[in-house]
Amino acid sequence: MKVFTALLGTETNTFSPFLTGYRNFEQTYLVRGGEHGDRPWSFAVPLIRWREMAQARGWTVVESLAAFAMPAGITRREVYESFRDEILRDLQAAMPVDMVLLNMHGAMVAEGYDDCEGDLTARVRAMVGPTVPIGVELDLHCHLTAQLVEQADVIITFKEYPHVDPPERAEELFTIVADAAQGKVKPHIALYDCRMIGVYHTTREPVKSFVAQMQALEGKDGVLSVSLGHGFPWGDVPDLGTRVLVVTDNQPEKGQALARTLGEQFYAMRDQVQPTYHTMDAALDQALAFAGQPVVLADVADNAGGGAPNDSTFLLRRMLERGVGNAAIGCIWDPVAVQVALEAGEGANLDMRIGGKMGPMSGDPVDLRVRVGRIAHNATQRFGAGTSNLGDAVALHGPNGLDIVVNSQRTQTFSPEVFTNVGIDPHQKKILVVKSMQHFYAGFAPIAAQVYYVAAPGALVPDFTLLPYQKASRNIWPLVA
Repeated sequence: MKVFTALLGTETNTFSPFLTGYRNFEQTYLVRGGEHGDRPWSFAVPLIRWREMAQARGWTVVESLAAFAMPAGITRREVYESFRDEILRDLQAAMPVDMVLLNMHGAMVAEGYDDCEGDLTARVRAMVGPTVPIGVELDLHCHLTAQLVEQADVIITFKEYPHVDPPERAEELFTIVADAAQGKVKPHIALYDCRMIGVYHTTREPVKSFVAQMQALEGKDGVLSVSLGHGFPWGDVPDLGTRVLVVTDNQPEKGQALARTLGEQFYAMRDQVQPTYHTMDAALDQALAFAGQPVVLADVADNAGGGAPNDSTFLLRRMLERGVGNAAIGCIWDPVAVQVALEAGEGANLDMRIGGKMGPMSGDPVDLRVRVGRIAHNATQRFGAGTSNLGDAVALHGPNGLDIVVNSQRTQTFSPEVFTNVGIDPHQKKILVVKSMQHFYAGFAPIAAQVYYVAAPGALVPDFTLLPYQKASRNIWPLVA
């Protein structure tokens, strides 16, 4: 048996002002076919697991391009097409193959392509023919399109948010597609549109129990897999929305009925599944009044994982105005500030201009007298089974014990290592501000006395009624009741 694998993805915020180009992929994760290593970078974890599973069976693995970009705006057409065509050339050279496994995000938009995943999968299908099974693993913040469902044999999304389960989903996908390649099962995909959008934390009820319910249905009575595609609200595409996807062993009517039942159940919970967001002052008031520490404040609107710049200053400025001390904020993407700090060296006292560089949604830069603390070159942070690059990271010590971590590679905050890398002990801080929507939770929940989600201004304000959708249907909740 010969297995062909590839990775191509990013999460496209179509409202973001800056395009996604080649350099974004190069800085985030870009590995050519035949050059894959064993280090589990977050974006490539499924590829490594597929290789291990294939080799354990004595099968041949052909690994093509692995390319992922930190979420931002629409991908440049020539960049997407060049990566897509590179994968197709590798596939042509590898033919014949017995199965294809594609690791994609599910919310990638390029100039001229609202559905990059569907486009690539359709071209793979045209090349391998109707009998070679194609399996696709997606982030749960995906657009489950008709084209993708039509062209793939099996689609499995992550189940958890934060995404701590890509290896498990990779194993499930490999097993089902391998069984299909060997004629043991005949997968059929059913899809149900819940007619809603939102942000759903699987760490809290009732979503936590809904995920457990999905998992309990799998592997029984012909049900191979159940996925909830949350959708990505900041992607203005025709197929925007939350959808339930069920894969059965050639039982289309059962799959469609189950998808509908689960979809209607989730829609009925729509008011209960949304997180509670606090204003900046309300969150600071509650954090300061809370007895324990550290209290984690999630700056959800400046999450690089959703395409935000990760350099906004709104919450930092408000903390300074209120004289909030014994706090740390991280990480603010500011390569210029990092370079200035590197030149000055640890221990230097400087007047710095921090953040606020990418546009109106970043706020104005903050001018502050700081002391340069520890510098960490080529820093990383753990997330799930993988690691993520921070670039060079620097601790800037401001007034009243307010510490700011700036870094040179745009990324959200996943782990307390953002602070410990540069000598800040998060346990000793009253308040920790993290620039993340929910992925921080896996790393910070074990140490947090309390967590508050803050709706500060920014590129990802969680009020979807304010987004200027043009392509997406507006006949979805909460745009309509």
